[in-house]
Amino acid sequence: MKVTFGSLVIAAGISGILSFAFLATSLGTEYWYIIEINPTNMSDFENMSSHSGLWSINEGGKMYADSVDSFKSDYSRYSDTELDLLNMHSAIVVVLPLSLVLLLFGGICGLVSSLARSPVLLTGTASYFFICSLLTLCGVSFYIIYSYQALAEIERRVEPKDLACVHTSFGWSLGLAWLSYFLELLTGTLLLIAAQMVKLRHSSPTMA
Repeated sequence: MKVTFGSLVIAAGISGILSFAFLATSLGTEYWYIIEINPTNMSDFENMSSHSGLWSINEGGKMYADSVDSFKSDYSRYSDTELDLLNMHSAIVVVLPLSLVLLLFGGICGLVSSLARSPVLLTGTASYFFICSLLTLCGVSFYIIYSYQALAEIERRVEPKDLACVHTSFGWSLGLAWLSYFLELLTGTLLLIAAQMVKLRHSSPTMA
């Protein structure tokens, strides 16, 4: 089956739209990190299970703003480890929304370059999506590192027996961010292939 320029750019467009939708949904939901309390004869903890996003925490069915405002906090009252976590959180809530905004402009660039059938513009747009994917990857990776370091800090302060009934895991919001990252890579790759196809057509001799 012969792959055409039109099918490549349509596939890239669908991939780009899905990557934007997945990342936007991911940022707007509170299932990045899940804490489940599985008590044994501990009725007081039945409603303490929670799931959190980048800016809010849902605990026992009630929504709370993130207890750590990384931009307005009084840094003098935190330890060095807590400061590292604050700085990492600041990076996460900047990098991921920035990637989302850049994806929106990338979609516009992709439409223009596809209509123009310009190999230069298509290559530039492909590189643009690769940059977006790098930002998304950095944001997701920072969040995973941040979560593990925060958990390690809690484990250092709390007795192991108090954490025996606690189970933590990453949620589907993080999974959507990962899907967005791979779709951004796919979009850039498809546009790059489309650019090479146009370039080959321009360089081939004109058919009689």
